[in-house]
Amino acid sequence: MSNIKEILRERILVLDGAMGTMIQQHKPEEEDFRNEELKSHPKFLKGNNDLLSVTRPDIIKEIHVEYFKAGADIAETNTFSGTTIAQADYELERWVYELNFQSAKIAKEAAIDFAEKEPHKPRFVAGSMGPTNRTASLSPDVNDPGFRAVTFEDLRAAYKQQAEALLDGGVDILLVETVFDTLNAKAALFAIEEIKEEREIDIPVMVSGTITDASGRTLSGQTTEAFLASISHADLLSVGLNCALGARQLRPYLKILSEKSAFFVSAHPNAGLPNEFGQYDETPEQMRDQIKEFLDDGLVNIVGGCCGTTPDHIAEIVDLAAQFEPRKGEVPV
Repeated sequence: MSNIKEILRERILVLDGAMGTMIQQHKPEEEDFRNEELKSHPKFLKGNNDLLSVTRPDIIKEIHVEYFKAGADIAETNTFSGTTIAQADYELERWVYELNFQSAKIAKEAAIDFAEKEPHKPRFVAGSMGPTNRTASLSPDVNDPGFRAVTFEDLRAAYKQQAEALLDGGVDILLVETVFDTLNAKAALFAIEEIKEEREIDIPVMVSGTITDASGRTLSGQTTEAFLASISHADLLSVGLNCALGARQLRPYLKILSEKSAFFVSAHPNAGLPNEFGQYDETPEQMRDQIKEFLDDGLVNIVGGCCGTTPDHIAEIVDLAAQFEPRKGEVPV
């Protein structure tokens, strides 16, 4: 496997785009989320996209292939909700290892196929570790500010199981993403460090936070600088921002990260802000023009797309990124 740190010093790497957006184009129905074992499962399963890695691996493989065809260097696994905490809503906790293992395996197979066809362009797989649907820093009950729906230990155990399965499936990177509560992310990082020690491995780790609105803060109230300071103790490949905002809205916060980070910097914004129907209207060309501002200013080492982005968006970003040098400055040794 090529050394991703060396490549990042030479060129900008492109992360793939939205998994959910592409899954929606396939219009999966309830039966697509069930296999023989899940035929009589009591919960409604449609919308649990991670499950498709087990029940419809052909759909997930096709999406990875489309993004690699568009020129993406890094594919994210279909595991954004792949923890026992997030899967509890579907009563699928016992499926978590399988969801993550199969998701990693599918993405890795696609990456190997493309790397063999184009040996000059290594492909990487990032194991997506989403924020879960619980927050360790905030109470879900306005009448009880001290209440927490999840503990640090709950999160650590859940993330450890997810990361172990992703590694067993063959991922090259672990990506703790869409961080709206840094305490959740710290639990994930703690779990990853445990695994690294136990397995005596050194896996690159990316962390990507999300600024939720024009306040410039995460959901749990941190500024970009505070978020960076809170995770800088960790051995990271990169720190970045994704989701919630489009490229234009994300730029000022990305600039702060770029100026202050001792790690490589990543960004995968949405295709603009959602319209009144929750859809993303920004065209590949519009997104390209906005991301060009990141590259003109030398802000990023890794760039890609989040909600609403497609292989067409990624193809535009790939073409653009090839014309620019990566962000310089302090980067991991």
